[in-house]
Amino acid sequence: MAQQIVSEILDNRRVGDYHVLSLTAPGVAETVQPGHFITLAMGGEESSMVLRRAFAIHQVTSRGVYGGTLDVAIAIQGRGTKWLSERRRHDTVNLVGPLGRPFTLPKQGVSCVLVGGGYGSAPLFLLAQALRDRGCRVDIVVGASTEDKLFGVLDLKRLASHLTITTDDGSSGVRGRVTDVLDDVMERAGADVVYACGPMPMLAEVARISTKRRVFSQCAVEESMACGIGVCMTCVLPVVGDDGVTRMVRSCVDGPVFRGDRVRWQEINTIPADAFGAPDAEESA
Repeated sequence: MAQQIVSEILDNRRVGDYHVLSLTAPGVAETVQPGHFITLAMGGEESSMVLRRAFAIHQVTSRGVYGGTLDVAIAIQGRGTKWLSERRRHDTVNLVGPLGRPFTLPKQGVSCVLVGGGYGSAPLFLLAQALRDRGCRVDIVVGASTEDKLFGVLDLKRLASHLTITTDDGSSGVRGRVTDVLDDVMERAGADVVYACGPMPMLAEVARISTKRRVFSQCAVEESMACGIGVCMTCVLPVVGDDGVTRMVRSCVDGPVFRGDRVRWQEINTIPADAFGAPDAEESA
């Protein structure tokens, strides 16, 4: 059950091109599962920035002197995230969480490949630990445009059976994108399931490769979420249901994790004519 709390900032540290905020979250951190996210209010009580920002949960501590705490990774992309990156220890922010549907974990030990792009790697830490606790093999592929935009490589190396790094410019690891090496990594690992988080074009390609190899994939989508609780309908995307019908579902409450083979990646930001309730479908009925 999501809660709204006033959270105190315990730390704000730089990690490459990103900021990682540690936040008090008693009553929230204890119920976090890999793939959950939170939203934070921007600018303080008198701010004109009325919309919250959504952040994947990077790490949690369920006990301690502050009760539960959690970490989120922030990339400065606009006025709101710049304001958040300037917060200091003991500042407070309004937090809602945990939100969304988390990753589905296997019931027994299987071979898992985790794929992260940029700071989309942040939620893979909780996931990798949860999978290792279940006896799974965990191979990880992370990539970014440059070395500075990679996130948490040293920590991921400790969690992975094997870690593969890619950068567009070759400044670290293999020159290229994560999807350039994914086929080989899946082959070597004997992958049973793929988990991915990052930019939408990357997720689309991860899903395509996984489906081609007949491997189950789960993708945590990056859609703009204005409310985070399913009210505003700004984060909808076309997803095929168990009954074969395409519906426009909300990333924030029906996701952010979806089966890769169920998302109609090429039609994101559109309403397919055959989607349930689509205007074209109603006109032809």
